[in-house]
Amino acid sequence: MENAYIIVMVTTASKQEAEKIAQRVLKERLIACANIIGPVSSLFHWSGKMEKSEEYLIFMKSRKDLFGKLAETVKALHSYEVPEIIVLPIVEGSKAYLDWLGSCLT
Repeated sequence: MENAYIIVMVTTASKQEAEKIAQRVLKERLIACANIIGPVSSLFHWSGKMEKSEEYLIFMKSRKDLFGKLAETVKALHSYEVPEIIVLPIVEGSKAYLDWLGSCLT
């Protein structure tokens, strides 16, 4: 693959927060598209306790070299002290989709 495409996963406290983040990074062309899924049930450790929360999950398609700026923008907009920002590599995909993805990014 010529470019290192990635999926960036971010959870948020609300659908509105997810949309605000997705719209900003889309406008800045740091992502080609975003899928917002939710609500999802999240179980996690926080401050020495096991917690449960209802969240929204964003899947954002981007390129590895844009991740630093993307993560910085997400952190600036996010309400969590420690937001989940996780990258998964896109190992393969249809040529037409990957060509489109690349054409949408800065």
